[in-house]
This record gives sequence, structure tokens and C-alpha cells, in this order.
Amino acid sequence: MTDMIPFIDLQAQRARIKDRMDAAVMKVLDEGRYILGPEVGELETKLAEFAGMGRALSCANGTDAILIPLMAWGIGRGDAVFVPSFTFAASAEVVVLAGASPVFVDIDPDTYNMSPESLAAAIADVKAKGELTPKAVIAVDLFGQPADYPALEPIAREHGLKLVSDCAQAYGSTLGGKASLNWADALTVSFYPAKPLGAYGDAGAVLCKDDALFDTMKSVRVHGEGASRYEYARIGINSRLDTIQAAILLAKLEVFAEEIQMRQRVADAYNSRLGNAVKTPKVIDGAQSTWAQYTIEVDDRDGFRAHLAEQGVPTAIYYPIPLHLHAPYASYPVAPGGLPVTEAAAGRVVSLPMHPDMPGGDIDRVVAAVTGFRG
Repeated sequence: MTDMIPFIDLQAQRARIKDRMDAAVMKVLDEGRYILGPEVGELETKLAEFAGMGRALSCANGTDAILIPLMAWGIGRGDAVFVPSFTFAASAEVVVLAGASPVFVDIDPDTYNMSPESLAAAIADVKAKGELTPKAVIAVDLFGQPADYPALEPIAREHGLKLVSDCAQAYGSTLGGKASLNWADALTVSFYPAKPLGAYGDAGAVLCKDDALFDTMKSVRVHGEGASRYEYARIGINSRLDTIQAAILLAKLEVFAEEIQMRQRVADAYNSRLGNAVKTPKVIDGAQSTWAQYTIEVDDRDGFRAHLAEQGVPTAIYYPIPLHLHAPYASYPVAPGGLPVTEAAAGRVVSLPMHPDMPGGDIDRVVAAVTGFRG
């Protein structure tokens, strides 16, 4: 079999910025402040600056980043939180962990992000049944691009709902030149290593514009800590960020804007050369995607993936089974009419290699393999 090209090449990035990352890590080791050290505060400041608004609170991972604002708002038993089913488990998992009920919403067939029409119908249905109290919307910014916040925000506000931008794959994306926090009450981030801005382990953050919310989330992050240590104001969790991860993220943040453009160049090359062979991604008008994934649609996915593997091109499927079809989530409500777009997409999507250091020769190999498929 032909040697596989990398799907995501973290080592190429490390080689490019190795000296600055090594120096940052050694500084932490020499200082010995391994949890919530000075680099953590510096990272929080720079994350907010990069987003262009709000304040950033670091945490241990991207899942906690979504859970923390839900806990800060007191969302729990008897409450409904509206989430897409076409996403990673964390987006709905945190709702259940908070004690509330996820209500699954369908997606737009082109962007794969939450459908405003399906959201509005789901809210109306929950209100009509009267069994749950609508409290929040978690709009996932899938594959690196922002959801349709100008359409989603008015729906949330009309019903008095909090709006969360689950920006796990899309920190650094913009819509009309603005981060999704421009519309959302909270923007949550995962720094899982494979994300566009990734740590060398688990890490996360949540951004907000409300100082009172920030203070409550800061308490939730460290066991519900109150005005002083060992005084507790509420139930919380343990979600402090390791200083080494903050140092690594600070080094990567210095080149992150450039890397978004490097990813865009790869996406542009794919878009210009694959459009006649497969359904290529559609980015919402006015948006800059971070291109966490380059996701296409094909008819014979199994045959397509086998063909690409023979050509040395790896692929991945995000996500093969919608959340509402998994046993732990099957009992929770879905929008009226079901989720037909979600279920259709789950059977057709496939993601191609994508990373900022992707050489032209690897792009050529991907294009040749995709256009050469005759399934």
C-alpha cells in the first residue's frame, strides 16, 4: 500500500515553532507554578484580545467550557437546552450532566450548523407540551465556521434563552469580521491537540461579556470557591488549566492568525479543484472559517474511503451516527418532524486531510485520489 500522507500534521507545526515552544515550556518548569501560573492569566488576556471582545476564563478542557456557563446560570432539572444532534457528544453531554434535558435540533444542509427554522419549531413544541422550561441554545460552530448567529440570536432573545457558541472547532472564526461572542452570551473553546489552536493535552476556555457571569464562572471553575480560599459559595467543579498548556497555547497563538490563512489556502485549493467531483463545503456568507475540517459529501462513502486509502490518502467521518440515535440520548426530545437533514448528512459526509503545513504535493495527491474515484 502507498504510504499515507498525514491527516493532521502536528509535528510539522512543532518543527516550525519548536524553539519558542521549548523555551515557553522550560520557563514554566523553571518557575515551578504548574497550575494557574502567570502564563494562564496572560493567555486569558490574549484570547479575549484575539476574539476582539469580552473576557476569557481558562479551564481544563472544552467539555467543561460548555458546562461551566450552564452551571453558572443555574440550568438544571426540568430545563430544556436546544442542541444540534450532528456534533460531538460533549455538546449534549454537558446538558445532561447539568441535570437538564437536551432537545435535538436539525441542521442546515450546506453548512451543517443549526437550522434557525428547526430551532424555532423545537422551542414552540417544547413550550406547547409544557413539560420542560426552555433555558438555553447551544449552537455548534461545526468544522470551523460560525453558525448563523444573526438568525439564531433573535430567536433566542424572543424566548428569553441564553445563547452559547460552542466554538470548539472554530475559535478564530468570524462572521462579518466579528467573533460569535458578538451575538452569544458565552463562547466556549476546546484546545484539544487536533483543534486549529491546540494544546499538547486537554485545555479549554470560555469567553463572555458579562462581568457578573465571569465572576460566577470563575467560582464554578474551582470547586465553587467564594471570596476566600476554602470558603464555598456554590457547587463547582475542578477545571483549572495547567500552566504548561497555557505556555504552549501562548506560543501557538503568536502564529495562529497566519495559520488560519494557511488553512484557507489549502481549502481554496480543494474548492477550486474538487467542485466537479464531490459536494464541497459551503461557508456562510461573510464568514472566515478556521477550517478545522474539510468535509465533503459523496454517495458511496465506503467505496470512496477504500479508494482513497489505496492511494495513501486518509479520511475521517464526523459524525457517522447523530447523537439522538445513540442509546444514552434516544429518550430525549427532537424537533418536530424529526432530523432528516442530520440523518442524511451522517451517511454521506467524509473529511479530507487538512492542516496549515500541508505541502502542495500532498494536496495534489488528495485531489488526484478524489477525482479519480469512479464509484
